[in-house]
Amino acid sequence: MAQRQHPPDNIRKYRKPLNLNIGMIIFVAILVYVVYCIFASLQVEHISPYEVKEGSLATNYTYCGIAIRQESVVSADTAGYINYYAREGERVACGDLVYTVDQTGRLNDFLQSTDMGDNALSERELAELRGEVVSFIHGFDPTDFDSTYSFKYSLKGTVMRLANANMMQSINDINSSSELINMVDFCRSGNTGIVTYWTDGYEQLTPEMVSAEMFDTQKYEKNQLLGVDLITQGDPVYKLATDENWSLVIPVEEDMGLMLQDMSVVKIRFLKNQYESWATAGLIRGSDGSALVRLDFNNSMVTFATDRYVDIELILNDEVGLKIPVSSIVQKDFYLVPGEYMTKGADGSDGVILERYNEEGNVYSEFLETSVYNYDEESKEYYLDSAALQLGSNIIMPDSQEKYTISRRASLTGVYNMNKGYADFRQIHILYKNEEYAIVKSNTRYGLNVYDYIVLEAAAVDDAQFIY
Repeated sequence: MAQRQHPPDNIRKYRKPLNLNIGMIIFVAILVYVVYCIFASLQVEHISPYEVKEGSLATNYTYCGIAIRQESVVSADTAGYINYYAREGERVACGDLVYTVDQTGRLNDFLQSTDMGDNALSERELAELRGEVVSFIHGFDPTDFDSTYSFKYSLKGTVMRLANANMMQSINDINSSSELINMVDFCRSGNTGIVTYWTDGYEQLTPEMVSAEMFDTQKYEKNQLLGVDLITQGDPVYKLATDENWSLVIPVEEDMGLMLQDMSVVKIRFLKNQYESWATAGLIRGSDGSALVRLDFNNSMVTFATDRYVDIELILNDEVGLKIPVSSIVQKDFYLVPGEYMTKGADGSDGVILERYNEEGNVYSEFLETSVYNYDEESKEYYLDSAALQLGSNIIMPDSQEKYTISRRASLTGVYNMNKGYADFRQIHILYKNEEYAIVKSNTRYGLNVYDYIVLEAAAVDDAQFIY
């Protein structure tokens, strides 16, 4: 029987030698370079551009003011069922029909028993209703839901006025029978003014009677008159605003009140319709000693005749120019050179004639091109780049032997323009700024233009640094 042979014990695995080739070397080199670039990009602060555009900054202060008008409440002379014919918010002349009072309550029965023809609304009347609805939709603010009720009463008043106008036409067509005349009292306006159908007890209010608690709209009560059908003698039926001059009283801090009084005239934006107007301003004291500002207007009264509380913005600053971020603004030092030492090179570039010395110590002159960053009209001096010149260098006046030693510096406020691919300083004239943005003057000789690109974070770059 043959014996089983065992494999030898001294067999070892032989390590395969590393076979390097040019392809592997290139792959490793590229991999190392990519990893280095990724790491380096994470360490470098990225430079973000900002496109310069025209804009404005308005320092606005929002207030809720109490409207004070010359108002008179008209009361009913007789009791009965009331129908209105004048639209709320429109002007009525002396003698115009405002409402009728049916003393017996038989007017509706009389009209229903009479053939009054087609009382459908005309296209003009329907257009009037549609206009009110569209105006409310576009101006509706969900945070001001109370305006819905004002719209409800306004629309109801328009419908009632249109319906009553048709009714009045039918009444006139019935030959003014003695029976009908005895049924209805025709009540006409005794004065001219803007008619409204609500009261709140503030009709005789003066600016000095206003107190701080009156600005709490939660406690305010407005009595609508349009929803009332039956009235008694002496009940208020409507009121007239008889003067176009009116006032708004707003609560302010003492410092703000003094500032507005010094300004005398203030620009106002009404939040209801974004209409802007001017008002004369004066600091007054309320009945409780609180600081108030009285704003007097000579227009727009009819627009807000149905409102006691009016939201406004005080536009105290409304500069228009180039709008840039505050983070883009830097300060840079320049050398001051008298205007008579500036000259032009052969290619028309700006520069100075610089005094130099050769190796033998002989003096010669050389034209040095340098960028101009500003020219001061008063001192007649140019602002030249400090990197192109050195402190103590001499420059020579053209066509003369007079010299000027560079020794004076001044700083300019500006930004870094990056249109050419590097950080190029441009001077700016700030008109107004807040914490985030500044408005700078446009169309300046050494400044910015609209649609220029500037460095968003000026601290991230150095002067003349290449960006891309």
